Amino acid sequence: MAHIKLNNEQLPGIVGLLDYSPATAKPLLELANVLLRDDSTLTRTEREIIAASVSYRNECHFCHTSHAAAAVANAGADITMIDDIKQGLIDTKVSDKLRALLAIAHHVQQGGRQVTAEDIWLARENGATDKEIHDTVLIAAAFCMYNRYVDGLGTWAPKDNEAYLEMGRNIAEHGYGYSVRQAQIAL
Repeated sequence: MAHIKLNNEQLPGIVGLLDYSPATAKPLLELANVLLRDDSTLTRTEREIIAASVSYRNECHFCHTSHAAAAVANAGADITMIDDIKQGLIDTKVSDKLRALLAIAHHVQQGGRQVTAEDIWLARENGATDKEIHDTVLIAAAFCMYNRYVDGLGTWAPKDNEAYLEMGRNIAEHGYGYSVRQAQIAL
């Protein structure tokens, strides 16, 4: 049970919090859509992997699994990709550029000042643009905030990866506002 009385205790993770506070839900959802769905030279799959990886390192099960499920849906991949993100993408083929950007994201997760000139150099050497580096840092920073919001208020999360697949498909097809509405209707 969440630390505060939510409007609908059956809604998991951030979904229950967004339902609780529509005024803050709107900008949070807009930010997620801009960072993860708007046009970018980074694919939606790559951006969702960054969000999921940072969330895993922050030990936020709901955010990790929901964004990994969105990466699965965007990539047309198998559910095993959810756990592969936790393992550092051992079985999932990704570019050296994404691996370099993930190193930056992981340093942001530890603390913004952990990002080094060498991290930036390696990302550029592997083809990352300044905009992609910027977006990676912003995704990582935003997901540190989202993770702390979800876990700081003690929300609950389904345990099994399968429970997130429909949410991931809805996010991939329709964006973040739609997935929240569908979760509210389904539960």
